[in-house]
Amino acid sequence: MEILDDPDVDPRIVTRSLSDVARSNSLFGGLSSAMDELKEALKYVPRTARLLDVGTGLGDIPCRARTVAARSGIDLTTIGLDSALALARASRPVLGLTVCGDALRLPFADRSVDIVMCSQVLHHFAGQNALKLLREMNRVARVRVVVSDLRRSWLAAGGIWLVSFPLRFHAVSRHDGVVSVLRGFTPAELADTVKQAVSHKPVVHTRRGFRVTTSWAPVDL
Repeated sequence: MEILDDPDVDPRIVTRSLSDVARSNSLFGGLSSAMDELKEALKYVPRTARLLDVGTGLGDIPCRARTVAARSGIDLTTIGLDSALALARASRPVLGLTVCGDALRLPFADRSVDIVMCSQVLHHFAGQNALKLLREMNRVARVRVVVSDLRRSWLAAGGIWLVSFPLRFHAVSRHDGVVSVLRGFTPAELADTVKQAVSHKPVVHTRRGFRVTTSWAPVDL
């Protein structure tokens, strides 16, 4: 289990570890992989659109998403949702609109947000909860659902362990980074998980930094 999945973790450790996650995203492909998949999704939205980022952490994904969308001439309003949002704000303000809520019961109406995405969040959920998360995202999305996550690899797990020392990651970040990679997906597993959730098997892309991404148009369940 990842230590940050425990709601009783010291808030100071949560904010420090979320900062490490944001740095890791920037350095090792998490941010760029999510944006590569998002660029495809942006082709289908109107010039004024909304994006919901589930499990937003410190808000690095919404912040970059607005910049990417603006380059395509899209005025993107972003909403970041996280159960630990209040803790994240104590360390650094989250840019854009923010909501503290449960990813398994998204506080949004059906088809109310153009793009619903999550980055490195799905692997935190196992079994039926993973399927429920995907169904909730599918329910809320009007145009596109985007998922970006880690590709399981012992090489990647060893790599994040080693680089965490010179990067001065917190010990919790080091532990959770390794566990996260080992709880990640192969491309086939991600495609099958989405198919189980929404009865649609999407195209999955292998990205740099041991990442996998996919997106699909929301389907009626």
